[in-house]
Amino acid sequence: MSIKRAILLRIYLAFFAVCLLGAAILMQAFRVQQIEGPHLITLADSLTTDYIPIDAERGNIIAEDGRVLASSLPYYEIRADLNAEALTKKIFNENIDSLAWYLSRFKGDRSKEYYEQVLRNTRSSGNRYFLIAKNVTYPELQQMRKWPLFRLGRNKGGLIAVQTNKRSMPYKILAHRTIGYAREGVKPVGLEGKFDEQLAGVRGKRLMQRIAGGTWIPVNDENEIMPVHGKDIITTLDINLQDVAESALLKALQKHNADHGCVVVMEVKTGKIRAIANLGLTSEGEYWETMNYAVGEASEPGSTMKLATFIALLEDGYVDINDSIDLEKGVTQFYKNKMFDSEEHDLRNVTVQHAFEISSNVAASKLANKYYGANPKKYVEHLRDLLLDKPVGIEIDGEDSPLIKTPDEKGWSGISLPWMAVGYEMQLTPLQILTLYNAVANDGKMMQPYLVSQIQERSKPVQQFEPHVLKEEICSEKTLGKIKMLLEGVVERGTADHLKTKNYSFAGKTGTALMAQGKAGYKQKLIYQASFAGYFPADEPMYSCIVVIKAPKNGVYYGGWVAAPVFREIADKVVSNCIEMHEPSNTREKFYADMLPNAKGGFKHDVSTIYETIGVSCNYNQEDNWIYAEPHDNSVDLKGRNVKEGIVPDVRGMGLRDALYLLENEGLRVRFSGKGKVKSQSIRYGTNSIKGSEIVLELG
Repeated sequence: MSIKRAILLRIYLAFFAVCLLGAAILMQAFRVQQIEGPHLITLADSLTTDYIPIDAERGNIIAEDGRVLASSLPYYEIRADLNAEALTKKIFNENIDSLAWYLSRFKGDRSKEYYEQVLRNTRSSGNRYFLIAKNVTYPELQQMRKWPLFRLGRNKGGLIAVQTNKRSMPYKILAHRTIGYAREGVKPVGLEGKFDEQLAGVRGKRLMQRIAGGTWIPVNDENEIMPVHGKDIITTLDINLQDVAESALLKALQKHNADHGCVVVMEVKTGKIRAIANLGLTSEGEYWETMNYAVGEASEPGSTMKLATFIALLEDGYVDINDSIDLEKGVTQFYKNKMFDSEEHDLRNVTVQHAFEISSNVAASKLANKYYGANPKKYVEHLRDLLLDKPVGIEIDGEDSPLIKTPDEKGWSGISLPWMAVGYEMQLTPLQILTLYNAVANDGKMMQPYLVSQIQERSKPVQQFEPHVLKEEICSEKTLGKIKMLLEGVVERGTADHLKTKNYSFAGKTGTALMAQGKAGYKQKLIYQASFAGYFPADEPMYSCIVVIKAPKNGVYYGGWVAAPVFREIADKVVSNCIEMHEPSNTREKFYADMLPNAKGGFKHDVSTIYETIGVSCNYNQEDNWIYAEPHDNSVDLKGRNVKEGIVPDVRGMGLRDALYLLENEGLRVRFSGKGKVKSQSIRYGTNSIKGSEIVLELG
C-alpha cells in the first residue's frame, strides 16, 4: 500500500470515529434531556431544603376593660402529600376509602366515590402538594389529624398543615380606623401601624423542601425555630362608651343626611381618649369608618373658636362678662365685608355674657378688632399660648397640622382678625379643639390626649404610658371662672338651652361654620359644619367631648340642633351608667330621715331651733352660721356650708328666703321657678361671683 493511500485511510478512520463519538454525545444528551430530565429535576428539587421564615402571631389590641379589639386568629391551609416517602401502596389502599368518606362529609358537596377517585388520580399524577381545604380552624385541624391515613402523621399519612394568621376585629366598625391596619406595601394606619414593631413579634423558621414545580412544602410538622408572639397593646378606649358614641353619631348622620362626622370623648383629668368615632358616607350609600376625621381633618372650626377669643379678651382685662356690647341687630361691617350673626334679631346693647351665650359673631369680631386691631400679633400670641398652633401629638400617625395665620404672612388682610375671632381663616382638627375645652374643664391644666396606656408581654406590663401635661395653666383662675360661667350659660340660656336637663349639668359651645370649597370660596355652594364642644357634669367635670358633623343636607345645620344632641345623648348614657356621678345612697339614714321632720338647710339658729323644739338633739360646729341638715338615728348633724365673700355660695337644699339672702348679698340677680327647696343653681358654687350676673334657681 502506498504511503498516500495509508494516510487517506487513517483520515477516514479518524473522521468516522469522530462522527460516532458525536452521535453518541447527541444521543446521550437527548436521553438526559428528554427521558431522564424530569426525573433528575425532581431528584434535584428533592435534595433542596432551606429554612423559610415563619410569621409570628401578632399581638392583640385590647380595650381598657380587657375586651379584645383586634386579634390574630390561626387558620390552616390543609394539603396532602400522597407520594410521601413512607406512604406505601398498601397503606394508601387500606385508608383511601375511609379518608374519602371523611372528606366528603367535611366538604359536603360531593360523594365519597368522587373524592376517592380524586385522591387516586392525585397519587398517580405525582402531585405532592394537593389542596384539601383552606381557612380551616384549629379545632377542625385537630379533627382532621384523626382521619384515616392522616392520623399516621406527616411521613406515612402525607398530611401537611400550613398555618396563616388572619386579623380579626370582633367589634367590626367600632374604632375601626383608630385601630387601623399594617399591610405590606400599604401605608400603615392607626394603632396597628404605629405599634407594628411591638405587635409583629419575631419571626421563626421552618425547614422546607422544594418539590417539582418550585413548590416548597414543610419537612416536619413543627417549626425548627419557634416564632415569638407579638406584644399586646392596652388602649384607653372604653368599649361601652365607644358603642354609645358610634351609635349616637350614626343616628345623627342618617337623620341629617350628612357627609361625615366624628366624636371624641376624653377623660378630663388624664387626657385618656375613652371613645373616638369617625363615620363617612361610602359610595355604596352606607356609613363606615373610612378616615380618622377627628385626628386627620383640619378645617375652619367656626364658633367653637370663640372660646379662645374670649379667653384672650378676659385675660388681658379688656372686657368683663357684664360689660355691654352693641350687636347692631346682628350685622356689622369691616371694610367692604359684612359680618352677620347666624340668625336675624333686633338686639342692640346686651352683656358680653349674653352675646357669648347666643354665639354672636358681631360681638366677638367687634371686640377682637377693637382691642387687637392695632396689634393683631398680640391676639395671635394668645392663640399660640393656648398651643393652638401645634399638633397635640397623639400616638397614631396622620394628625393634621393646625394653621393659625399671622400678620406677617401672605394673605393677611384687614378682615383677617375679626374673621379669626369667630373661627375662620384658620384650620384646626376636632381633637385640637377638644384639648382646649378639656383644659377649661380641668381647671386650666391642659392634658395631652392619648390612646395607649400600656404594652404587655404575656399579660405582664413592659411599658407604661402616663398622663402628660402640655401646659399647667392656660389662663388665670379669675379668667377661668368667668369662662366656665360663659360655657354653662350657653346650655342654661343660650344656643343649647333646649338640651339642658334636670339630671345633671353640662357646659359647652355650639359651632356653625360655612365651609370653603377651594378657589370657589364660600359662594358656589353652601356647605356647613355643625359642632359642639364641652364637658360634663359642669360642676365636677369627668369627661369632655366634641361632636363635628360635616355637610348636613336636610335643611338643619346649626351646631345646637345637629351636633349638640349627639353630645347630650352620649352624656345621658354615661351619667346613667356611671356610679361615680351619683351621690351615694344610705338606706339607714334615709329611713330615719323619713321619720324625722325634714328641715331645709339655711341659717343655723333657725334650723337648730326647729329640731330642739321637738326634742331632737343637734350636733353642729359653732363657727358655721349657714348649714345643711343630715339626720341620723335620734339626732341631726348640722354641717357647715362654705360661705365666703366674693364666692358664689352653694344654696342647694335651702329654702328660697335663705337662698335669696345669700345670693343677693353677693350682688347676683336671682330668677327662680318651682316650689320647695332649691334643687339646682345655674352658676356653679365655689366660683367667683360677678355682681349683676343672673343666677337661676330651680325649686322642688
